[in-house]
Amino acid sequence: MAATSSRLLRLLSLLGARPTWSGRELADRLGISTRTLRRDVESLRDLGYPVQALKGPDGGYLLGAGGRLPPLLLDDEQAVAVAVALQTTPTSVAGIDDAVARALTSIKQVMPAHLRAEVDAMHLTAIRNSWEFPAPPIASSTLKAVGYAVRNGHLLRFDYLAPDSRRPHPNDPDFTPPLRVEPHHLVMWAGRWYLVAYTPATEAWGIYRVDRIHAHAPTGTPFRRRELSEPSVAQYVMTSHDRGDTPAQWPCLGTVLMELPPDVVARWAPGGSVIEYVTPTQTRITLGAWSWAGIAGLLATFDADITIVGPDELKDACRVIARRYQHASE
Repeated sequence: MAATSSRLLRLLSLLGARPTWSGRELADRLGISTRTLRRDVESLRDLGYPVQALKGPDGGYLLGAGGRLPPLLLDDEQAVAVAVALQTTPTSVAGIDDAVARALTSIKQVMPAHLRAEVDAMHLTAIRNSWEFPAPPIASSTLKAVGYAVRNGHLLRFDYLAPDSRRPHPNDPDFTPPLRVEPHHLVMWAGRWYLVAYTPATEAWGIYRVDRIHAHAPTGTPFRRRELSEPSVAQYVMTSHDRGDTPAQWPCLGTVLMELPPDVVARWAPGGSVIEYVTPTQTRITLGAWSWAGIAGLLATFDADITIVGPDELKDACRVIARRYQHASE
């Protein structure tokens, strides 16, 4: 009985590891006959697991959707990886700290003693580096509402907070009139959540910061998904200058005109920068740092000509750094 139970657990693990298996592959991996495999599959079905049979010359199996949740089976490396990820992943969603702590406790409780000791011995402490330019965490309820619409292919209706506003209540005038969009994809980049969506009213694609979305009740209205005109969602978000970004809260904030295309600047600008289209070859960029010299240093990484819009403190910092570099090269 113990051997059979262990084999069923391994069979579940294999079925969950990839979409489909042939019957012969599964039997070979388990070291059993195809007849025993069929009995084991029936045993899983009796326990509530939706194992589906595939037709074909050799036949096959897949673990369907629904039914009972299979047990989480992790090998030693996977268990340690999950524990480390829970302790070090930056939290970009508000209100889930307790859930993360409980998940870590649950995993450690079922770990073998030697693995639990390995995780505890790491003494992990995650400290945010200022270069990460993070955004404030978003509400988990907002993420769920937007994710639900994306997953189910339903129109999403929401109020959108203006970029320069800090007031969170939807009755405030800083919210735009309600938008109705076809949500396509959720993207997290540079510590910020973005919604890529198509707006039928304007017949255009757009990118919306999820932390500025106030979702209305689910519409339940389905739509036919469109193909994004860009090569990929990631490329679209990273190279778009108009993605709703706002300046990060820094002691120093400066603006320059840069002789580079907007899509290039948008791709490499640090999180918390604001990219504005000027011409196909010129970009206006606003970014911050803990010092004026810090901004000047970030601008130098683009290796492009710039014209400083302001303030004067940034101009002074560039002059000082220019003299230092000139002296260093003599």
